[in-house]
Amino acid sequence: MLDFKIIKKSRKARRGELKTAHGSIQTPAFMPVGTAATVKAMFPESVAATGAEIILGNTYHLMLRPGAELIAQLGGLHQFMGWNKSILTDSGGFQVMSLSQLRKITEEGVSFASHIDGKRYMLSPEKSIEIQYLLDSDITMAFDECMPFPSSYKDVQKSMERSMRWAERSKKSFNNREGYGIFGINQGGMFLDLREFSARKLISIDFDGYAIGGLAVGEGQKIMFQMLDSIPDMLPDNKPRYLMGVGKPSDIVGAVLRGVDMFDCVMPTRSGRTALAFTREGTLNLRNATHQESPNPLDYHCSCPACTHYSRAYLHHLFKAKEILGAMLLTWHNIQYYQDLMHSIRNAIEHDSYEDFAETFFEKQEKSKRPL
Repeated sequence: MLDFKIIKKSRKARRGELKTAHGSIQTPAFMPVGTAATVKAMFPESVAATGAEIILGNTYHLMLRPGAELIAQLGGLHQFMGWNKSILTDSGGFQVMSLSQLRKITEEGVSFASHIDGKRYMLSPEKSIEIQYLLDSDITMAFDECMPFPSSYKDVQKSMERSMRWAERSKKSFNNREGYGIFGINQGGMFLDLREFSARKLISIDFDGYAIGGLAVGEGQKIMFQMLDSIPDMLPDNKPRYLMGVGKPSDIVGAVLRGVDMFDCVMPTRSGRTALAFTREGTLNLRNATHQESPNPLDYHCSCPACTHYSRAYLHHLFKAKEILGAMLLTWHNIQYYQDLMHSIRNAIEHDSYEDFAETFFEKQEKSKRPL
């Protein structure tokens, strides 16, 4: 059981608090991605220093290596990776569909070959939930199938209905205990009637929270926002709502405006390894020669080490020289930017001024000509 309460609303935007066995999470919240028991290029304590209260791990990757049983023997994922705050684990469904080889989907689950060594595995709803239990995930995700975009109505309907049957099996397999919870995943592609069917089914199963899957899969922000104009309203008001795999800062600002509470995305960490910095004035490519002699920090308003101790010129040098420190500093900065953004979002909701905040954000983004 998870404890979730809404503290304040500003139109559809919600300011809340989610309590798990490993601490409280202020929402709206962004979860840095620690797929393989590490947020790439970051110490766990550095991630915590940015203000992050929850991170994401992944069932698929951890089952392949080092194995959930080993992690359980070593005290669970929190102890294994040195992170004493909350952890949400993705069920592995998306990775099975996108990364594995020689897949075969049946009612039982998905049979596949590992992308690492070709070894065959079977991942079912029961197996996914068992692995997440061994990992000691605070928030377990139901096992589902994520369809590519675009897909036909018939194919999406068939997949969604199977995911709903898998959701029921996932919930039955979950070991309910205080401070731990399981989220169902709303599917249905870009078809609102299928989304409504999925939402009703998930509500009847009664999950601790509800995720929105199958968006940010290539449909573009305009279509995603059109879907989010309706989907959050289909889900319970008293449970957290999680938009999976999203996203760009502008995606987050727009999704909060439509009633979403939780987010995750590899973008801040991946960008940190490829010299792309998120700042309050737009995005910066640190490989660009315009930064070669700049004594300025990345962002005057940021408190991260990259901004308080180093110049753009130095960061440019690190990436040109292919030094690891560049990726470390820029990843820290990007995660700090995302956490600062979430803090500003929560503050705006508390003051019932979130629509003004979002309008200003999008206007500034448009003027920057370097859209986030």
